[in-house]
Amino acid sequence: MIVGGGQAAVQAVDVLRRKGFKGELSLVGEEPTLPYQRPPLSKKYLSGALERERLAIRPETYYAGHAVKTWLGRRAVQIERAAQRLRLDDGSTLPYDALLLATGSLPRPLPAPGVELAGVHFLRTMADADRIRAQWADARNVVVIGGGYIGLETAATARGLGKEVTVIEMADRVMNRVTSPELSAFYEAEHARHGVRIVNNEKVQELRGDAGRVRSVITASGAEHPADVVIVGVGVLPADQLAREAGLACDNGILSDEHCRTSDPNIYAAGDCANHPNRHYGRRMRLESVDNAFEQAGTAALNILGDVTPHDKLPWFWSDQYDLKLVIVGVCTGYDTAVLRGSPAQRSFSVCYLRDGEFIAIDTVNAPKDQIAARKLIGAHGRPDSARLADPSVALKDLA
Repeated sequence: MIVGGGQAAVQAVDVLRRKGFKGELSLVGEEPTLPYQRPPLSKKYLSGALERERLAIRPETYYAGHAVKTWLGRRAVQIERAAQRLRLDDGSTLPYDALLLATGSLPRPLPAPGVELAGVHFLRTMADADRIRAQWADARNVVVIGGGYIGLETAATARGLGKEVTVIEMADRVMNRVTSPELSAFYEAEHARHGVRIVNNEKVQELRGDAGRVRSVITASGAEHPADVVIVGVGVLPADQLAREAGLACDNGILSDEHCRTSDPNIYAAGDCANHPNRHYGRRMRLESVDNAFEQAGTAALNILGDVTPHDKLPWFWSDQYDLKLVIVGVCTGYDTAVLRGSPAQRSFSVCYLRDGEFIAIDTVNAPKDQIAARKLIGAHGRPDSARLADPSVALKDLA
């Protein structure tokens, strides 16, 4: 039994069937659609460049061909652990021998008056993107609250459609949780070059409207930013309510072990909702990443089948903004040295992160060779010479 309708759910199905599982397999998804890709929602799908049908991770025939019973538009409301049953919002119950929770994440709410006004949107689902596309068709001014990946990707999309775009960020720089000041400065300059106005160090005080529709965003400084459409992207929270109410151990997500097993040996967790131990960094992490969801779900499926396998993958992430491909390998938290490799002026460069001399992470912008080589170097706990690391004429693969 799988609860969730994203990449983790589909990958678990794929591994279970490929590895020979012949038993009954059910997938419960709260949305009325089959599992689909979420990254394009803030980019090509939001712009209209990608058709709805192309979002699907697998075609409808895949589920029938793999004997998967789908329960779409149904919300799992209770896990009856003693009886090993899952109760749905229509009152029906489904038995399970093993249960995988791949419930993902939910948008973090914005604690400001006026957030309920028409024209104010969060972006998590296909339906959210459809509503935004419909409402900003005739909009001139778009305000994005939050300067993380989703906020900046949405800002770039809106600007590409000719909208006047303002990004309001509470911190002193964009992407402040995940990258260095050097990379933040590059992306702020890039957005400014495209005509996006970024306002840092500002807290949203109020969203003002007229006749029930948003018209402006007021910040703590008293500034008023006109808005026909507002998109809120201030982070996400793990969708762990179902697990919490079932008494599973949770702390910033559903706590799982290295085999993706929760505090109940018959229940597993994978993807954005799971807080798991990361072997490479020696600490727990909850990662919001398609790649992590893919890898973790595959590992969970193997362990469900009795193939004892640890989840041991180096995390990586990506973000597309304009013609820039940002790829992050590893996690830079706690770095003490940032080494710039290449020139931002050439719009192809990397920032390498070291802690006590160890190469722990890299951000690459339009530099695919660096990010590929860095995976091996970071995975091996490499300790490259900083001067050679900063020299783009020295291939990263030669520093291993």
